[in-house]
Amino acid sequence: MSKNIILCGVGGQGTILASRLIASAAMKKNLPIKTAETIGMAQRGGSVFSHLRIGEDANTPLIAKGTADLIIGFEPGETVRQLPFLKKGGAVVVSSRPVMPVSAMIGKSTYDANAMLTYLKENVEHLTIVDADQAASDLGSAKTLNVVLLGAALRSGELGLGESEIIESMKERIPEKLWQLNFQSLNWSS
Repeated sequence: MSKNIILCGVGGQGTILASRLIASAAMKKNLPIKTAETIGMAQRGGSVFSHLRIGEDANTPLIAKGTADLIIGFEPGETVRQLPFLKKGGAVVVSSRPVMPVSAMIGKSTYDANAMLTYLKENVEHLTIVDADQAASDLGSAKTLNVVLLGAALRSGELGLGESEIIESMKERIPEKLWQLNFQSLNWSS
């Protein structure tokens, strides 16, 4: 099995934790993994992305344009920005909830999340849009969006890992008092 996965969003959404959960799950299956993250940009509102390459042919951590099997997008605009990395026939799992970029907040640009989602619908054959607001309402927390998106990626079949490895990784990286909420988040679907 070989998988190239990109996670993207903005700081504060849990992108880095989700990336580490996937990497840990791959290691539990004794799969070679290489990762690269933009941790320095992971402040609230800053662009964040992670590259994960799983499998024997993962010689470098960075994914070349047009070779990603899966993009997990925590934010629609950031997902569109990473779309050149997706291979033909690749899959995208994206949150419907926009996070206004800092440049738009200070009036230097405009941002239309609906236009971003429309663009994804028109250009991605295997697209899963996760209703983040509904997930937050159903689960009673918006803080588990990263795990909700991981669950959707698992169900898409494109993650290449099993739920049991993700759960084991969650138990190692998430405080026990939050396990139940995160387990429910992993299995949430609209």
